[in-house]
Amino acid sequence: MDQATQLRKLTEGNTSLKLVSSTKPMTKIIAIASGKGGVGKSTISVNLAISMAKAGQKVLVFDGDLGLANVNVILGIIPKYNLYHVVKGHKSLKDIIIQAPEGVDIIAGASGYSQLANLNDTQRNNLIKGFADLDSYDYMIIDTGAGISSNVIGLTLPADDVIVVTTPEPTAITDSYGLIKAIVSQSRDKNLKMVVNRVRSAIEGKKVADRVIDISGQFLEVRVENLGFIFQDDEVEKSIREQKPYIIHSPKSKASACLNRITYSLLNQEMDNSDDSGITGFFKKFFNFVDVREKQMSEEE
Repeated sequence: MDQATQLRKLTEGNTSLKLVSSTKPMTKIIAIASGKGGVGKSTISVNLAISMAKAGQKVLVFDGDLGLANVNVILGIIPKYNLYHVVKGHKSLKDIIIQAPEGVDIIAGASGYSQLANLNDTQRNNLIKGFADLDSYDYMIIDTGAGISSNVIGLTLPADDVIVVTTPEPTAITDSYGLIKAIVSQSRDKNLKMVVNRVRSAIEGKKVADRVIDISGQFLEVRVENLGFIFQDDEVEKSIREQKPYIIHSPKSKASACLNRITYSLLNQEMDNSDDSGITGFFKKFFNFVDVREKQMSEEE
């Protein structure tokens, strides 16, 4: 089957995207990150969540780029409450969840807290207690900030999968390697995956992915999986301007076909069901990372 035929099949809708296993595991956490801003990370996060929901999954999107609130902007949503109200104890987490298209739930960023690492013990407990009620989701997608700040690295380390988004631009490729290096310096056993966005051809997408994967293997001795690519597509730009995700705005576009392929790959991978998995386990591990980093920094002073 040639590439054009495959793309046509994927644009017909993704009702066939089903999990292989019928066993109900705990929530799988996917962190989506990038070495630099402007590569389309947030757009991919939102569209991937909707694509998964269209395939029958219950999905929660957490805007980990707290101060910028990119997720709700992409969806054209103005949240009345956000994570700030939860950590302050004014609202429960369920109170601030926003329902987006296709039944995807959104937790908007907290404009009063640019760093989750800055929360005190009471605020941490408020957050963990709130997330304890949300383990009914199949997936939580975290749209992290761009770069290699401690907040970004802290959100990637407890995740089950980390998807690094890049583009064919040389600076984006270099920064994606820098992000992988920063993650590996803290944990060598992460499930690292790569998506190359805005490619002009499948050959270009493979070439960029292979370059990052090869140098990561050679110099960092880690395996990075090529999850796929997304074509440069005018329909994506139109959907952004209209604040309507392209998987809904233009379901038969080239970009939507590529995203459906990525969704299919993710949904057919085995899921961890260990005791420390799920959303509450994720945030416990995140705050443990924060505490360790703070201790290391105090010892270096």
